[in-house]
Amino acid sequence: MPVLNIPILRWGQPYTSLETDDVVHFVTGETLARVSQANTGLLGRDMRLALHARHLLTEIPISELIAMMKKGADLFLHATLPMGDGAQTPEDFARQQSASTGLPEHMCKANMSKNYFVLSNMDKILDALTRGLDLNILTRGYGVGSRGVMVSYQAQAPVLGLVLPSNSPGVHTLWLPVISMQVGLLLKPGPQEPWTPYRMAAAFVEAGVPKAAISIYPGGGELGAEVVRRSNRTMIFGGTPTVARYRCDPRVQVHGAGFSKILLGDDVVGQWEEYLDVMVDSVFLNSGRGCINCSGIWASRCTREIAEALAERIGPVEPKPPEDPQASLAAFTVPGAARTIWNGIEAGLGEAGVEHVTAGFGPRLVEKQRCGYLRPVVIHCDSPESTLANSERGAVPAERDAEANRTHAGRHRHHLR
Repeated sequence: MPVLNIPILRWGQPYTSLETDDVVHFVTGETLARVSQANTGLLGRDMRLALHARHLLTEIPISELIAMMKKGADLFLHATLPMGDGAQTPEDFARQQSASTGLPEHMCKANMSKNYFVLSNMDKILDALTRGLDLNILTRGYGVGSRGVMVSYQAQAPVLGLVLPSNSPGVHTLWLPVISMQVGLLLKPGPQEPWTPYRMAAAFVEAGVPKAAISIYPGGGELGAEVVRRSNRTMIFGGTPTVARYRCDPRVQVHGAGFSKILLGDDVVGQWEEYLDVMVDSVFLNSGRGCINCSGIWASRCTREIAEALAERIGPVEPKPPEDPQASLAAFTVPGAARTIWNGIEAGLGEAGVEHVTAGFGPRLVEKQRCGYLRPVVIHCDSPESTLANSERGAVPAERDAEANRTHAGRHRHHLR
């Protein structure tokens, strides 16, 4: 397959930069695309056109924009669309996305279906998000709400800035309703995952959305910070440091580490086997990459039995080629990332009361020439204070009293707020 040259998209106008970044195949090292890189000065200059993006969209009734989203859904899932200086079939998309992110191809196809579902049900989703609001009120800025009360809605920004990740393509469903609400898009894609933003933009334009309502600015970390600085409303994805940096900024919606937990209370823990399938899927579905994947299972008793049952189910999982329909494990495509994470786990295993339950299923770290894999790890902890019990993935704290469990759950809820 020829190397694609993917330009910056400056409010619908392609722009080729002298500086480019190669997107490469995580197994072979083959260059898949050369992506033009934007800088902060270019972004700052172009932001003067952000209001124009909003004005173009307000001239189109929301009902028509919703119809465009539905047409775009079909194009995204089924059509051959422009991609840089070439074209991309749906099969190309799944293969290229898998090759750069390490996610198995069948999971990339599944994430395409998620995006399709959101776009094709946009009318129902907006109805749910607005609690049945007459959507014309969003255009006028005022009107009578569902309870006969006068309401006013004013756009706080002409465009939504997005600093997107490379790890889970499924997160793109979060920004798909934006165009339908007559707000433009300013996208900064993840370095390994330019595919979804560009394909979605192509599908939108083909469906009738004004091309000047969408910008895509690939670039480094400094560009992501500039998107946040320049946009009055931003959605950003990152780790715990990113959450800490923006937690007090009302302009920024931060999606960081999930720290999602399953809590089994005394009333159900005796029947934990009935929930084993849910626990396995919560931990490992989509290769465990999503921020909503479960990072810990907490119970007042039976924790060792739960840990051993989980280990039996996911401990034997091994890396498979990305094109294998049975592949369930994603690769870490950033050099050294898998080893760094494993080193952190090993350090935690040295604490008292911490047991590696998947140790009997073979080595967890699998290093290849250009990537690494971490096979699923189940840890049993006899104290909630253990380092690994408070890590983003995988600990099962042992028995403790019900009041203490409630205390931890309360701290968790406070953290999420």
